[in-house]
Amino acid sequence: MTRLTQARIETLAREALTRHGASERQAVALAAGIAAAERDGLKSHGLMYLPTYCEHLTCDKVLGLAEPRLTRPAPAVVAVDAGNGFAHAAIALGMPPLIEAARSQGVAALAIRNSYNCGALGYHTERIAQAGLVGLGFTNAPASIAPWGGRKAAVGTNPWSLAVPDGQGGARFVIDQSASVVAKSEVIKRARAGEPIPPGWAFDASGETTTDAGEALKGTMAPAGGYKGVGSALLVEIFAACLTGANPGLVASPFSGTAGGPPGTGQFFLAVSPDATSAGAFAGNLETVAGAFIGEARLPGTRRFGARESNAQGIEVAAETLATLEKLAGMAA
Repeated sequence: MTRLTQARIETLAREALTRHGASERQAVALAAGIAAAERDGLKSHGLMYLPTYCEHLTCDKVLGLAEPRLTRPAPAVVAVDAGNGFAHAAIALGMPPLIEAARSQGVAALAIRNSYNCGALGYHTERIAQAGLVGLGFTNAPASIAPWGGRKAAVGTNPWSLAVPDGQGGARFVIDQSASVVAKSEVIKRARAGEPIPPGWAFDASGETTTDAGEALKGTMAPAGGYKGVGSALLVEIFAACLTGANPGLVASPFSGTAGGPPGTGQFFLAVSPDATSAGAFAGNLETVAGAFIGEARLPGTRRFGARESNAQGIEVAAETLATLEKLAGMAA
């Protein structure tokens, strides 16, 4: 293991992305997200995915020179067409006017269309919380969950995230969860390593539960909470695809592999000003709610914040991962 600073990881990731065809705008935004995921212990959203990002740049699965275009359809609505570039660059463009609109209007929305996946969704909603606003985010994905009792995928793993401000420029807690039992990236990681998956994560092509990660990728992901997980995936599909004008999961090409062209998925963010809605009761009520978890259980995001603190002096990167990173960045010996 080697310890790298977050800044060093960000620099190497940015160099790798620009070397494979990403513009500075695209590379800077995505590299920051990758480094933050490593800092927060979210390895499945960090450097593990960088080789795929670079591969997808070279085969036009994602357009590295895309210039996101921002419009203001209504006073409290910000819309960004990502142009089939990385979602990170489009979100980075839309986030400042979203925050400004939420502060002036009380509630505001940011709709992203024609984007590639956005990595850890909580990374983006936490930015809203850091501005003193409640942030709610949705991102859809290529279909990989079947309707309850069915075998054919209809909706994606479709994460949603809630980030709540702490009143001190940070987040009191961050929820970031998918509609599936586990993120599909975890199954992909096990398949690449030739490792099994636990029972209950996924079904094979015949609809039977499987512990073979490779067979799981030929089938469907298990929804979290059974039929309730399918409902959660549908909720996200409405916000992230239908309300944004992005591709539904049934139409979107896979995030893995090189076939199918850009996925054209979407993200939707809501930012709410507690001052505008709670009559001054937000902070007190939040502590009543959050206080019930203290000493009994962990608030969502506690593990993420703990990893962030422990990684402040350096982030552990496996030697093999570092070698791949340096090779992608054109720095291999």
